[in-house]
Amino acid sequence: MQWSRILRACAVAAAASLALTACGGGGGSSSANLVDKAKNDKKLTIGIKFDQPGLGLKKPDGTYAGFDVDVAKYIAKQLGVDENNITWKEAQSAQREDLIKKGEVDFIVATYSITDKRKAEVSFAGPYFVAHQDLLVRAADNDLTGPESLNGNKKLCSVKGSTPAQNVKDKYAKDVQLLERATYSQCVTSLLNGEVDAVTTDDIILAGYALQQPDKLKVVGKGFTDENYGVGLKKDDTQGRTAINDAITKMEQDGSWAASLKANVGQAKYALPTTPPAIAP
Repeated sequence: MQWSRILRACAVAAAASLALTACGGGGGSSSANLVDKAKNDKKLTIGIKFDQPGLGLKKPDGTYAGFDVDVAKYIAKQLGVDENNITWKEAQSAQREDLIKKGEVDFIVATYSITDKRKAEVSFAGPYFVAHQDLLVRAADNDLTGPESLNGNKKLCSVKGSTPAQNVKDKYAKDVQLLERATYSQCVTSLLNGEVDAVTTDDIILAGYALQQPDKLKVVGKGFTDENYGVGLKKDDTQGRTAINDAITKMEQDGSWAASLKANVGQAKYALPTTPPAIAP
């Protein structure tokens, strides 16, 4: 009889649109704004990259490290969530919008460039970093000083389906030979083996690979595009966006932003930015 009364009560609550609070079924990312969810649940699911050294990397011991990871932890803390209550979810580039829209993550910090196309599907806080397309070359190579120097049948590697390498060929070096690999790690292996002359993508991503082998690799340091990295969250969550922007601003002002950047990629042959980007209005 007791269970019958409980079930009837839940049915009444559901009919009155109060099921989430009356019956304890709430807390999902798809129904609550970010601030309220963090406050009520004291836990978050955050999307990051798992395979980008210096930014978002899943280590062999199962822990996560990198600049994006530090930014995500800092935001979570400002929202009242301890890092031990964060569930990390891999956010591959092609899946990021779907992860947010389906409520599988609460927000994403994963070298996520802010674009008009993406803003039609999700909201962005930030930017918290401005990256630039650049080149990764062998440390002893002083001939490659920028995209124009790839003319003359040089070989350039980028990931299959991406646009950076074609951007170089279209705008800077018509004679460059483009080679595609499935991952940037494979491009780096081809660079070390002498199969290609350079790898191209965002400079901070390249810096992470350079950090792994600083005696063999370096970033040229002549960025030729602007990529504004933002924190992706549910479309039109204005309160969540404001809270994340406040957290990013605080991280920059208290020195944590610069300290994390230096700790994660500061040892690479890459010139770190001296000032953080302005938060978008």
